[in-house]
Amino acid sequence: MKKNLISIIILALLVVNMVISAITMFSVTSTNKKTAAVVTKIAEMVDLELASTKEAEGADEEVSLTDTISVDIPNEGTMNIPLKMGEDGKQHYLQVAVTFSVNSKHDDYEAIGATLADRESLLRSEIISVVQAHTLEEIQASPETVQEEVLQAVQKLLNSTVIYKASFRDLVYA
Repeated sequence: MKKNLISIIILALLVVNMVISAITMFSVTSTNKKTAAVVTKIAEMVDLELASTKEAEGADEEVSLTDTISVDIPNEGTMNIPLKMGEDGKQHYLQVAVTFSVNSKHDDYEAIGATLADRESLLRSEIISVVQAHTLEEIQASPETVQEEVLQAVQKLLNSTVIYKASFRDLVYA
C-alpha cells in the first residue's frame, strides 16, 4: 500500500509539473513574439536611417579619387574652437583643421566647388558653430558624428552636395 501511495504522489507531481511547464511555455511564447516584433521594428528603423544617411551623403562611394578635390579649412594652420562645458566644469578647446572632399564632376562644381577658398570665412563659421555645440567627451567618443554634422551644415549653407565628405585632421584636445 505504501508503494502505491508513493507512486500516486509521484504521478500527481508529474502532472502538476507538466501543467506548470505548459503554462510557462505559453506565457514565454507570447512574450517572445512581442519582443521579436519590437526588435523587427527597431531593425527596420535602423535600416531606414542608414539608407537616408547614404542618400544625404551624396553616395560618396560613387565619387572616384580622381574626381575628388580636397579643400582645407583653414587654408594654413588650424582653428582653436572653445567647446561646450563638460561634466568636469572646465573650459576645453579643440584645435582642428577640416578637409572637405569636393566632387569635381558635380553639377555645382563650377559655381560653388571651384570657389570654396573664397568662402573660407563662411565655412569656418559653420564649422565653429557646429563644433562649439559639443563637449570634449562627445567629440572624443564620436568624432564621426560631429564630422557628419559639419558636412550637413556646410551642405545646407551652400545648398548643394558638391562637398560630400568632411574630415578632421590635426586634432588636439585641450
